[in-house]
Amino acid sequence: MKLEEKLSGWTGPSSTTEQDKQDRTERMIREAIKDHAAFSGYDLSVYAKGSYANNTNVKADSDVDIAVQCGEAVYWEEATKGAHPPSKAYAGIWTPVKLRSELESALRAKFPGQVDSSGSTAFRIHSSSARVDADVVPCFDYRYYFSSSNYRVGARVFKKNGTPLENYSKKQLENGRAKNTRTKQYYKNAVRIMKRVENAMVAEGVHREVPSFFVECLVYNCPDSIFLAPTWTKTVEGVIVHIWQKLQGDEPSVDSDRWLEVSECKYLFQSAQDWNRQDGRDFAKAAWNYLGYAS
Repeated sequence: MKLEEKLSGWTGPSSTTEQDKQDRTERMIREAIKDHAAFSGYDLSVYAKGSYANNTNVKADSDVDIAVQCGEAVYWEEATKGAHPPSKAYAGIWTPVKLRSELESALRAKFPGQVDSSGSTAFRIHSSSARVDADVVPCFDYRYYFSSSNYRVGARVFKKNGTPLENYSKKQLENGRAKNTRTKQYYKNAVRIMKRVENAMVAEGVHREVPSFFVECLVYNCPDSIFLAPTWTKTVEGVIVHIWQKLQGDEPSVDSDRWLEVSECKYLFQSAQDWNRQDGRDFAKAAWNYLGYAS
């Protein structure tokens, strides 16, 4: 099979059958939250995030990520002292421990014997013949204030040990859609190609596993013009070359030169992440060799 034909065949999303399973999984999780009495009358939003929501998932990475976000308490930070307007401290019942406990009860009632709570952050719901695997994350409203009228909206997640982290899933969704529009719908196709390249390399034992989200971020940091090449062979070549060349050396000292996650709210390379610049270069080199591009 010619390379162009192979790459073209790797552009599509999950199959219709797989998408049906994903949709059913999300629907059942929503039902679990709705049916849990302890949640009745409180401000909770349930939404899909990650590659499933962004329509960049492929069959081998077809699990569903769902956030259950509590709006009863709003966590915040400020860029400079005084940026956050004066407010009273939250004195309600919804603490991170309470939210996690009630969410676990809701999921176990809906999915008996299929909920794994051993992870540091998310509840894992194991798949069945009609569903895919799912990760369900409890979180709270979060705002990062630049001034009293200017703030960034996200979600604060608490690990079981109490460590907080912030996610910007909705911003990731917006930015991915915008880039896809700017590139005439080619960006998300290219993301799926690179994820399938990663899956194929792992399956054949020629490269270690690379997180799906990391692959998506690497592709996102490529200029829009790369995705407008006349063939998929040229597009993927451009993506690989850009990743390889731009990740040479150490992390830039100038913030504007640093790569960002798709949300553009967090730097892609920082100590808290499970990957580094070398991982990006290694992935690009392995993909180049696997696809048979000339030296």
